Amino acid sequence: MASHSDTLVVFFGATAGANGGKLGSDEREIILLVWQIVDLHEKKVGKLHRCVVKPDALELTDQCSEDTGLTVDDLAEAEPLDKVLQQFQQSVSSEVKCLGRSSFTLCVDSPHVIRQALHPEASKKNLVLPECFFSFVDVKKEFHKCCPDASSVPKRTLASMLEYVGLPAVSEESMGEMEVSSMVQLTLHLLAEPHNHKFTCVETVKYKFDSGTCNKMEPVDSETVIRARGLPWQSSDQDIARFFKGLSIAKGGVALCLNAQGRRNGEALVRFINSEHRDLALERHKHHMGSRYIEVYKATGEEFLKIAGGTSNEVAQFLSKENQVIIRMRGLPFTATPQDVLSFLGPESPVTDDAEGLLFVKYPDGRPTGDAFVLFSCEEYAQNALKRHKQILGKRYIELFRSTAAEVQQVLNRYMSAPLISTLPPSPIMPVPVLASPPYLPAASSSRDCVRLRGLPYTAGIEDILEFMGEHTVDIKPHGVHMVLNQQGRPSGDAFIQMKSPDKSFMVAQKCHKKTMKDRYVEVFQCSTEEMSIVLMGGTLNRSGLSPPPCKLPCLSPPTAYAAFPTPPSMLSEAALYQPPLLAAPRPHQTVAHSPAHALAYYPPQPHMYMNMNMNYTAYYPSPPVSPSTVGYFAAPPGSVAAAVAAQSHPAAGAASSGLPQHGALVRMQGLPYNTGVKDILSFFQGYQYAPDEYSGMVQMSEQARSLIQPKEWLCL
Repeated sequence: MASHSDTLVVFFGATAGANGGKLGSDEREIILLVWQIVDLHEKKVGKLHRCVVKPDALELTDQCSEDTGLTVDDLAEAEPLDKVLQQFQQSVSSEVKCLGRSSFTLCVDSPHVIRQALHPEASKKNLVLPECFFSFVDVKKEFHKCCPDASSVPKRTLASMLEYVGLPAVSEESMGEMEVSSMVQLTLHLLAEPHNHKFTCVETVKYKFDSGTCNKMEPVDSETVIRARGLPWQSSDQDIARFFKGLSIAKGGVALCLNAQGRRNGEALVRFINSEHRDLALERHKHHMGSRYIEVYKATGEEFLKIAGGTSNEVAQFLSKENQVIIRMRGLPFTATPQDVLSFLGPESPVTDDAEGLLFVKYPDGRPTGDAFVLFSCEEYAQNALKRHKQILGKRYIELFRSTAAEVQQVLNRYMSAPLISTLPPSPIMPVPVLASPPYLPAASSSRDCVRLRGLPYTAGIEDILEFMGEHTVDIKPHGVHMVLNQQGRPSGDAFIQMKSPDKSFMVAQKCHKKTMKDRYVEVFQCSTEEMSIVLMGGTLNRSGLSPPPCKLPCLSPPTAYAAFPTPPSMLSEAALYQPPLLAAPRPHQTVAHSPAHALAYYPPQPHMYMNMNMNYTAYYPSPPVSPSTVGYFAAPPGSVAAAVAAQSHPAAGAASSGLPQHGALVRMQGLPYNTGVKDILSFFQGYQYAPDEYSGMVQMSEQARSLIQPKEWLCL
């Protein structure tokens, strides 16, 4: 028998749109319900019932109107769904009682009518469905179980199943009545000799979503995971479970995705109990959550584990309490204590187990992040806490919003794992020559594992780029985001991203090309590390081909904790390592004891020198135009100073320099105001050392410049 039931209620439903195998895929409302009772003991059949349902939108597709024979006038005169369901409950209960039976179970020809039509519509209309709609048997699955040799039956339709058992097809009745009559005949045949089948494969619909955690070592079948996009940012796991009402989500199977700033990005990964439910979920592509339509795509188990998987015992212990409402707090002062948080929430929002119901999120070194999660034992307490959204604690306003167990795990994973890009390079034990491989300079390669972003807003920062790349951020190599600046040190609108593999860069180029960032669409092209390096050195890369840089002077970039380089005897022809705009005055150059022939200058690793301690990119300044062949120079972008130290002059170099001073470094200054004087230049370089004869040379050069050259030409310091 069907879960110890005495009777089966053979049930059928139709919507105002697609029916059959596509039932519920277009979000159309139910307009027709048909049912008939089968007594499992006496093998008797009750009366056939047919009820028309009035939808909110009085519309019918042509195909539906033709199949059901219904018109808009028929729908307008009918009762709404809640009234029809009450009539159904009363009619079935009365009839079952008249038969002398005590219980019944629904029997359908596919789960669509229950899972894809009835439950989603009831959820949207806030209807409480009778308990009988939370369990059912599928006549097709029962037929397959009873007749395992019938696997060859094409598509396993009602007509083909009847034909297989030797019963005539029902064809003279209208839609709904025909399907119910066919199921009744098939059911009676399976109950009779020689089958004597028992309907025991009862499927259930979950009343609520069960939150929980997922271990990274737990195997996750990729055929059970989907990605939902376009979610409202305040959506909780329960909201997502409600969107997929009727389908069974695995425990803790909703993982909200976060962007680079730790905020929700409108996406979630959802894990179902089996592939059948995943396939039904995919049919809800572009269904609506409120006024927003939600995109639903396939995803992998690996993606789900990256978001929801964890190994933290602290999180497992925190989430071990059952039936708790989780609230996330963001923006806490770094000095906030558990008592401060409890006082902020107040007595009307008691936290479960007081301080044990608080989980502060910290960096691996123990520093607070400003985030915390709070457990409440009931919805009322959580609502009271949410009323304190954006109220002040200390000198900061605090954001509060609903959270999930998977989000707790994800936030802990984000902060407790090694950062994508280290915030500051380690301090050097001794100065290292710049000719050695710089720590952030990518090695040239023909492998197309990079992408170029072109057309970025000039105000775009690294956070904007990471948010623009979305889910692909996890595939970026360490130190792999390179902003390209122009000769003036300003953003050029270009950036290069190093991905972990050519496949990853191809996917980024395919999915992100011409996506918008701050009302501008951004072009995304796949390229190689070699092409990226050439462009960063001043070359060009476009669809017509690759143009080499105008000169071979590679200009390296900040931020490094030091910059050290030897100076060739005759002239400076190697790279210039620029310093950040907020760089303090450099130390005077010193001579290293073990290498007296080379003078080394470096900047001490002082954290206050960096504008952004979380800077996770390398900014390359393209090389300036080709310089005069007799002089090496550094281009100094506004806001930064290119410092270089020259070694002792070589005698032959003096003759070649045509009267230019032979000790010190040459600096070219472009864009000087035409009324600039020597005092203005000395003020600009205040804090840097220069020799008296260098000053004389500058004065002499300045006097000559008044009559011979423009102020943009060479000046010697």
